Amino acid sequence: SWTAVSADPELGLVYLPLKTTTNDWYGGHRPGNNLYGESLVAVDADTGERVWHFQMVHHGLWDYDPPAAPILGDVTVDGESIPAVFQVTKQAFVFAFDRRDGTPLWPIEERPVPTSPVPGEWTAPTQPFPTRPAPFDLQGITTDDFIDFTPELRAEALDIASRFVYGPMFTAPTVRDDSEGGTLGTILMPGWVGGANWNGAAFDPETGMLYIPSVTSPNVTALVDPDDDVSDFNYVRGLPREVPLPGGLPLLKPPYGRITAIDMNTGDHRWMKANGPGPRDHDAIAHLDLPWLGQRGRPAPLLTKTLLFIGEGSKDALSVLPIAGGPMFRAYDKTTGDVVWEVELPAGTSGAPMTYEHQGRQYIVVGVGNAETTGRLVALALPEPTS
Repeated sequence: SWTAVSADPELGLVYLPLKTTTNDWYGGHRPGNNLYGESLVAVDADTGERVWHFQMVHHGLWDYDPPAAPILGDVTVDGESIPAVFQVTKQAFVFAFDRRDGTPLWPIEERPVPTSPVPGEWTAPTQPFPTRPAPFDLQGITTDDFIDFTPELRAEALDIASRFVYGPMFTAPTVRDDSEGGTLGTILMPGWVGGANWNGAAFDPETGMLYIPSVTSPNVTALVDPDDDVSDFNYVRGLPREVPLPGGLPLLKPPYGRITAIDMNTGDHRWMKANGPGPRDHDAIAHLDLPWLGQRGRPAPLLTKTLLFIGEGSKDALSVLPIAGGPMFRAYDKTTGDVVWEVELPAGTSGAPMTYEHQGRQYIVVGVGNAETTGRLVALALPEPTS
């Protein structure tokens, strides 16, 4: 469990989001579903015994281990009050369970997925797909998803993609082939940056609304022969790891960073907003007067009675792709997703915001930093009354 865990002190249960089984991208040495890999496991805190578990990815090959702490919240589904646990994932799902016994709030279906062409690999024939809520970010790639701001950018995107394997989510990693006509690996969408990632999500206990920041960012998995002195695996991940940028812009259509509000009482999406302007001022598209395209950062949210506070993320956060992050920090109306306030910080947000009160005055503090800006905390507050 490499990310944070959560606990219910009344039930005495600890919820463990467990990682991918080694190796992340090649599983020929570990055939089968790999029990507890990429699973949510509820453990009795007194005895250490497993109470229930659910595997969210079978025989993981995509580095889709759950990246954020499970969220505990009470909801009302079809008139029944349920103590629930929600797990947001890199593949842009919300897995929702009764946290007492692991019963899904809505059906989770096993659906067929592509098989692997890699020699010696074993792939699970199906993967679990929640029927509700709907995915909160793009899953898989078709030619319809490639950038099309201009014909030139579209043509370059198609040319770049022709050098790779791509398709629906759970398209398996492939071996890099440098021969004429060979492919350079598989474009994973979502990549291992997410969907959601370690910045997690925010839950409103009064309304049952879940607010999820996510990024639309593919990665490349190109399997290569390992150095025999380092590994005895048949394959390890090589280069490239990022998708080339057509005209210096992301391969896919926007939004590149978004915030999605989901009613966890019903599983319905309420709104989705691009998180920030993104690269709309890029030389290749500045003349088009585009709406917000979204920043590919990994900002963590802070939720209050009326507002959602969130930044654009640091441009230097681990595994964030080029054209990522930004210095703005904003307050959004929780009901509509409209921006009601913003401020420019010395750098992008690199930590989760928090709020506290001191001598009757409420503050918000957030960590910022990047390669050019020393990490620091920035505190914000409303002006003090003058009378």
